[in-house]
Amino acid sequence: MADAAERDPDGQISVERRGSILLIGLDRPEKLNGLTPTMFRQLQDAYELLDEDDDLRCGVVFGHGGHFTAGLDLPKIAAMWKEKKNHVTKDRIDPYARWRRCKKPVIAAVQGITYTAGIELMLGADIVIAADDCRFAQIEAKRGIIPGGGAIQRFIERAGYGNAMMLLLPTPEIGAAEAHRLGLVQEVVPAGTEVDRALEIAEAIGKNAPLAVQAILEAGRVFQRSGERAVIEWIDEKQRAIRQTKDAAEGVASFREKREPRFTGE
Repeated sequence: MADAAERDPDGQISVERRGSILLIGLDRPEKLNGLTPTMFRQLQDAYELLDEDDDLRCGVVFGHGGHFTAGLDLPKIAAMWKEKKNHVTKDRIDPYARWRRCKKPVIAAVQGITYTAGIELMLGADIVIAADDCRFAQIEAKRGIIPGGGAIQRFIERAGYGNAMMLLLPTPEIGAAEAHRLGLVQEVVPAGTEVDRALEIAEAIGKNAPLAVQAILEAGRVFQRSGERAVIEWIDEKQRAIRQTKDAAEGVASFREKREPRFTGE
């Protein structure tokens, strides 16, 4: 995290490599990590680095300073809206995971205030670890706008239509336990341990065969987009290619030799 004297008032995205893991941090704690156009550009840069660098196998996105994010910095974002511009560039990887998606797993580690666009970033990840002090609210209807980063469809997909409308229309604040009950987060952990837990999961993912991990992710996305029949066909074709990889041969060899596999992504 940058020192206060050095920090851009529009915030920044911190990027740190931990072996095969890329830590991606929302870094504007003095504004509860309120998201600006500058931060979205850098966030897309970070997701594309994760996507393109063969040495990276998993990403962890988190917030500096005890909160994930209070959501969009509306005055700064609204200036773009007046020019009919979007704060997320459609032809790049979309951190909300609506358009082009990162081919590698992203884990969201959320803590404290996690509002609006923060929930949508969280739901754009593949796995969510929530601190037990999380406060979630999707309050766009209070601002005269609607959620555009995926909350509507993902709430319906994960929590069911009625539960989604209970979150979107009266705009209540809910805690981590309720978010877990609704299927919006996968684990709830003590506050301050969420990044460590996300890193633990990322390390476990990083030990597995990268091409297989990426294929499983894509299969899940095909199912979400197109349903069971489409994913059956997709898996049938992809499986033939995956079985011919060096990593598949290494998986068989390590099983036969009773040792840990050494996967290279080939």
